[in-house]
Amino acid sequence: MDLDVSPALTIPASELRWRFSRSSGPGGQHVNTSDTRVELSWSVAESSALSDAQRELLLARLAQRLVAGVITVASSEQRSQLRNRETSLLKLADLIRNGLAPAPVSRRPTKATRGSNRRRLAAKGQRSETKRQRRRPPPE
Repeated sequence: MDLDVSPALTIPASELRWRFSRSSGPGGQHVNTSDTRVELSWSVAESSALSDAQRELLLARLAQRLVAGVITVASSEQRSQLRNRETSLLKLADLIRNGLAPAPVSRRPTKATRGSNRRRLAAKGQRSETKRQRRRPPPE
């Protein structure tokens, strides 16, 4: 089953590698006999589904999660292997989608207006005066 990341990007099923193992957690005796934990791996470096620009962007942004150019997601939250497969597909698609998303526009620093500075200083002066009036008068 191909992985649809976005309308413009679909990863062929032949590029996805699955591994199954026993999962910890709830399930009673069933958990000891079935391989419900799922690991899904996809090679970013060797994928034919990506353009060169997309590949470089993903390799840079997902560098901490990659091992030799391969990204791996694991899922063992569900009790059935099928649901864990679906969950791992969603996790991988989300990772790739976020990795390819355009960077947010950086904030342009602005300067406080003259009026806002004046109001701030007036409020500070008023607060200072209030506190000064609360003090004990000096001894005569």
